[in-house]
Amino acid sequence: MAAPGENLRINADRLWDSLMEMAKIGPGVAGGNNRQTLTDADSEGRKLFQKWCEDAAMTMAVDTMGNMFMTREGTDPNALPVYVGSHLDTQPTGGKYDGVLGVLGGLEVIRTMNDLGIKTKHPVVVTNWTNEEGTRFAPAMLASGVFAGVHDQDWAYDRKDAEGKTFGDELKRLGWVGDEEVGARKDKMHAMFELHIEQGPILEAENKDVGVVTHGQGLSWTQVTITGKESHTGSTPMPLRRNAGLGMARILQLVDEIALSHAPHAVGAAGHIDVYPNSRNVIPGKVIFTVDFRSPDIAVIKNMEERLLAEGQKICDEMKLEVEFEKVGGFDPVEFDKGCVEAVRNAAERLGYSHTNIISGAGHDACWVNKVAPTAMIMCPCVDGLSHNEAEEISKDWAKAGTDVLFHAVVETAEIVE
Repeated sequence: MAAPGENLRINADRLWDSLMEMAKIGPGVAGGNNRQTLTDADSEGRKLFQKWCEDAAMTMAVDTMGNMFMTREGTDPNALPVYVGSHLDTQPTGGKYDGVLGVLGGLEVIRTMNDLGIKTKHPVVVTNWTNEEGTRFAPAMLASGVFAGVHDQDWAYDRKDAEGKTFGDELKRLGWVGDEEVGARKDKMHAMFELHIEQGPILEAENKDVGVVTHGQGLSWTQVTITGKESHTGSTPMPLRRNAGLGMARILQLVDEIALSHAPHAVGAAGHIDVYPNSRNVIPGKVIFTVDFRSPDIAVIKNMEERLLAEGQKICDEMKLEVEFEKVGGFDPVEFDKGCVEAVRNAAERLGYSHTNIISGAGHDACWVNKVAPTAMIMCPCVDGLSHNEAEEISKDWAKAGTDVLFHAVVETAEIVE
């Protein structure tokens, strides 16, 4: 495969302007974005992306999960497409770059190809995957999961938000139910590349321009329900209390100990916590929280799950509390395609960008797509490793470096035609 020359670079100003223009849609309250999936703001962002792609002479297809596929044709009608993209939806208090950089970076790859008159044997498809965040309709990476055959579409359509609205109904309301069968193209993919901000502090701390993602951590979500007895905080003697909140505190300490026992790559915490009745002068009678364990080693994940169940049960038995454990989500660790990873690494070296191998600590659409096609990821640093926060920030230089590498990896894989 012919590799583009190191003098070929993307237009950093145009990319940055596009990021800032998209950030005007669904603004947050503190400088970030609230463009949750299948909201009116999400639909507006999709339409802007569609316009930009059509201005770049691309054609659009949409599948029945609302995944958008914007195609630049190749010279060989029989060549399988190279995919590139991420997601446009955000957290309720999300930043301007998480996911969006990967989608608009993919668009910038096409714009640069057009500027330079580059033709490729393989078509290049820029993708916006629906509901990557999973914040409104759980689980995360929902539509790419259906695409890859991990989830059933009817099950996905029935996912409900906090107001009881279903994914399927909201997709229909906004007019983003496409006519392409979801997953119809999963066996017709040459490769896929996803650019994303790191969402962690490693690249910035090591002063690296680019992260070459070799693996994705596996994830396990266990919902824990502890039931005790509500009673008055002032008049209930300490020995007679059945404090569900205290039981949760002890299990959260256990979670920390379990994760630390598998340092440095394993992590664990509880992010979603509900306490009932959540009153100042009532001892909690019930708590529901979700334990999030992650590791690049499936054996470690299984060990952490087993210890949580056994030792968590023991804690609650000793405190005379009832406890239920329910596995509510997860996926196995991912090893990305060696050929695609090498294309990313070669591009970084060709361009003179400092780089390092990195394991993704978060789930991404690429993790599911990797099940059906050769896939790799590229990461750029973010300030203080902060993400899923309106204060999330990257620099224009970081965005340029990651997208330059994306451009070279995609164009090399799609094969330049002289």
